[in-house]
This record gives sequence, structure tokens and C-alpha cells, in this order.
Amino acid sequence: MTRILLVEDDPMMGRAVKTALSQAGYAVDLANTAEDADAALDTTPYDLAVLDINLPGKSGLELVSDLRKRAKDIPVLALTARDTTKQKVEGLNAGMDDYLVKPFDLQELLARVQALFRRSNGRQASHIKNGPITLDPVARTVLKNGKPINLSARELAVLAILMENLGKVLNKQEIEDKLYGWDIEIESNTVEVHVSHLRKKLGDNMIKTIRGLGYVVEKVA
Repeated sequence: MTRILLVEDDPMMGRAVKTALSQAGYAVDLANTAEDADAALDTTPYDLAVLDINLPGKSGLELVSDLRKRAKDIPVLALTARDTTKQKVEGLNAGMDDYLVKPFDLQELLARVQALFRRSNGRQASHIKNGPITLDPVARTVLKNGKPINLSARELAVLAILMENLGKVLNKQEIEDKLYGWDIEIESNTVEVHVSHLRKKLGDNMIKTIRGLGYVVEKVA
């Protein structure tokens, strides 16, 4: 999967959204203010931002506008309590990619996040097919030769990271950065364990180790 910056000042909402995204296999960092988000964006490469419009101090609109001025083109999903055309136009003009009005269903949030990822990666279909393996990150399902394979959330996340980068070698650190947020302690062999489990379930040749470089899923017709 990938790494998400969540910017939300409401503690309850922040915990709920972070939990939902984390359970879907994303690495999520939670910032409570736009200023904290700015600091995170300066030091960490994110694949997507989910942010509240009405933040204390510097607003979500200002944060996104500054992002675009700094040539950061990550997709942005805005959370707002006001469903007005004026606010939507302001947000889109500032550089936001999609809107979700509070209160919202967490399943809709996950679907919109996936849609933004597909759009940013140039994919139209929700699933990724490579040889006998078909991955649907939205439904969180994996098929091998049309038959469902049971994977844990982290196993599915590792597989998604590799399949979304077909043919590209990813090192251990790159995979860990997309798997875990700031507040997660990582065992030194975590990635190796997940890869080992995936090979047992999907086949030894599914994920290749490039010695000294990392892991790759080669593109198969």
C-alpha cells in the first residue's frame, strides 16, 4: 500500500480515521495542526494526504495552497463539515483533489482514498493483475488462478506495495516506510517475515530477492 499523512485536530475523529486507514494496511502519520503537517511534509515522502479543512491557526486550504506552491503534487482528500459550493470551489482552486463531507462512512473514505491512488498512478480499474495473481486493494482480496487466497492485512499491504511497483526493486526501508507510521516499533526482520509468508501462499517465485538491493515482483503477461 502506501504512506498517508492525516491532518485532523479532533482527537476522536483523528483516532477513528487513523484506525480505519491502518486496518486497511496503510502507514498513517497523524498531525493535529497544519504547522505539524508542514514539518512532516518537509521530512517524509507521502503518497496521499487526508486533511480537515477547518484546522486551528493555519487552515487546511492554506496548507494545500502552500503544498502546491512548493510543487508537491500528492493527492489530497479534504474532510469538511460544510457542504457548500463556495467552499468546494475554494478547495479545488487551492489544489485539493476530492471532498468528503462530515459525518461520513469510513468505507466511503477508504473507497475515495483508493480512487485517488488509482488516478495518481494512471490506473482506471481497482484491481491489479499480474500473471495468475489478481489484487483488489479496495476489496482487500487476492486471487490466484481465480481462487481466493487468505492474507493478513500486513501481508496484503506488502504485496500491494510490490505489485503497485511492478518491475521495480524496492529495498527494505522503502517497504517499511510505506507500511508503518511514526508510532509503530518495527522488528528488524518484519519485512522478511511477510515476504516469506507471501511466498508460501502465492509461490516461491512470486517475489524475487535481488541480493543487496531488495525485493521485486516482475511483470508477467
